[in-house]
Amino acid sequence: MAVLSPHTEDNEILASLALALVDDQRATLQELARAIGISKATLYRFCHTREQLIERLTNHSVQMFNQAMQAAELDSSPPREALGRLIFNNLQHREMTSFLMFYWKPNNSSDLGAVTGWEAAMDAFFLRGQQKGVFRIDIAAPALTEIFVSILVGLVEAERRGRVAKAGLATLIEGAFLKGALR
Repeated sequence: MAVLSPHTEDNEILASLALALVDDQRATLQELARAIGISKATLYRFCHTREQLIERLTNHSVQMFNQAMQAAELDSSPPREALGRLIFNNLQHREMTSFLMFYWKPNNSSDLGAVTGWEAAMDAFFLRGQQKGVFRIDIAAPALTEIFVSILVGLVEAERRGRVAKAGLATLIEGAFLKGALR
């Protein structure tokens, strides 16, 4: 099973900062540093302004999502296996999913999926799964992408708010999606 590389110290700090910003969207850099237990000097090493921090976290989030997709081998693995890896890999960086949910600001009406290319990759994955008889064909591949992302993001947010248990979250996401997508 292809999985993402382990967290580095920087990745852990970025993940903590992402959640701290979601929990307190008006926090200053000083408050964010205090909230995650680092010095302001350490935070300053990451960014000099709040705007730079949000930009860095946005870029990091997109990078983590792209790595999760690549590691899932969407274009070459059996669709059910690839889907399981995609869910697992994304849950390794759930903080980034929460962050994007609150902070993604489309530029010039652009959409995160279109900007990063993940939307086309996911559509192609679901189309391949349909062609192999794994996913329903009465739902268009782009709609399957939207349904999957909505379930993933919604349940990650529900877990963050304490409404859904962390244990078994991957199974819940996969089951919720596949019961509506299996042929």
